[in-house]
Amino acid sequence: MPFIRSFLAAALTVLSILTVQGAGEPPNVILIMCDDLGWGDVGFNGNTVIQTPELDRMAASGLRFERFYSASAVCSPTRGSVLTGRNPMRLGIPTANAGHLQEKEFTLAEHLGRAGYRTGHFGKWHLGTLTRDEVDSNRGGRPRHESHFTRPSDHGFDTWFSTEAKVPTYDPMIKPVNHPARLWWDPVTDPGKAESYGTAYWGPDGKVGDNLRGDNSRIIMDRAIPFISDATRSQRNFLAVIWFHTPHLPVVAGPEMTALYPEASDYQKHYYGSITAMDRQVGRLRAHLKELGVAENTMIWFCSDNGPEGQKGQAPGSAGPFSGRKRDLLEGGIRVPALLEWPSRVDPGQSTALPCFTSDYLPTILEWAGLPFENTVTPLDGISLAPLIEAGLHHRPVPMAFEFGNQKALILNHFKLHMRGDRISLFNIERDRSESTDISGQFPILTAQLHDTLLRWSAECGAERTILKNPEQ
Repeated sequence: MPFIRSFLAAALTVLSILTVQGAGEPPNVILIMCDDLGWGDVGFNGNTVIQTPELDRMAASGLRFERFYSASAVCSPTRGSVLTGRNPMRLGIPTANAGHLQEKEFTLAEHLGRAGYRTGHFGKWHLGTLTRDEVDSNRGGRPRHESHFTRPSDHGFDTWFSTEAKVPTYDPMIKPVNHPARLWWDPVTDPGKAESYGTAYWGPDGKVGDNLRGDNSRIIMDRAIPFISDATRSQRNFLAVIWFHTPHLPVVAGPEMTALYPEASDYQKHYYGSITAMDRQVGRLRAHLKELGVAENTMIWFCSDNGPEGQKGQAPGSAGPFSGRKRDLLEGGIRVPALLEWPSRVDPGQSTALPCFTSDYLPTILEWAGLPFENTVTPLDGISLAPLIEAGLHHRPVPMAFEFGNQKALILNHFKLHMRGDRISLFNIERDRSESTDISGQFPILTAQLHDTLLRWSAECGAERTILKNPEQ
């Protein structure tokens, strides 16, 4: 594979020369993730209907990623990649509600906790079940899933306020009695007409029962902000992982938010309203950091876990100009909105076309925090973006690989190889963002090289999963 080898050698030479400027004080770290938020669902990517003024201000004051990808086309695998820096196919988490975060993985929370950080998880966990004692959400409390019991505190988080999986985006613990719809509903105002949604919030001391009515994004932020305040008063750096459920189905918004969209359908009002409600909580967080005096040295990362739910033209979510949606390795399924705000290090109004994905979080944050990578598990699939971002580079030295269901994909800067079953396509996604023109016939050698690289990577991940299942081998 001379093309790949020569490219990587040159790029890695550049990397070896670059250094991060002025390490200074270790930063606080906040990782915000939305659930099923499409690339085109935010104002900073051109949406003119959904109101996201706080995220738009965040984009204007920091770095907007034009080409940021989730490591998978669905939820749980992407979340595993964030915490480990590894591809979910290595982790044994190939899709949602499958597998769990293994004890052997050394997470970002464990790295930072070892360095003295306070660590907290708030919102959607979806990397294992949170109770053995009662039926909860998709898998919790069911004997056949007991082996997947693993909580944030088992992976380095000091405190947590978490759900196993999805909840409604308003009044997260309840739904209307005998309500057949799974897409949306109006909030229940009569307690006699509500029933349990079948989920719970859990923490280190068990089930949480208070402050669970109203907007779910606000409920989550009500726990994250005191955690940040306590860490700051204790003069401790902090890692706050804030994983909103918005706008995963069922989307429910309160009357204040739905009133902002009088021309929209009922489904759209709740979808749009839930996003705007989440956006307000991002603004609340940013304002609180300034009040505490820690905004300057706090890096806030924002992204989505995959593309939007539903069929194009039938569901409100937007993938922007891209083909595909959630559960698809075309751009619309994995190319997601993403930002980085860090006032002391990132100048306002920046953007980058550097190809990045969620597996890059861990190595990038560790480098900027001046911490070594400590893990017996290799290899990482992510790379540190620190030298690339600081040098203003738009090319990545190594490919990004993806696998979901019967699909595989490999992105090498502006080239993307896509496989669905045995069908192989090559796209230039810099010139052909909608992936409408297969150019594999024009570049047969490159196509063969990328295909070979992708298959080798997939086999390597498969071998690691087999070892996980059969450790005695």
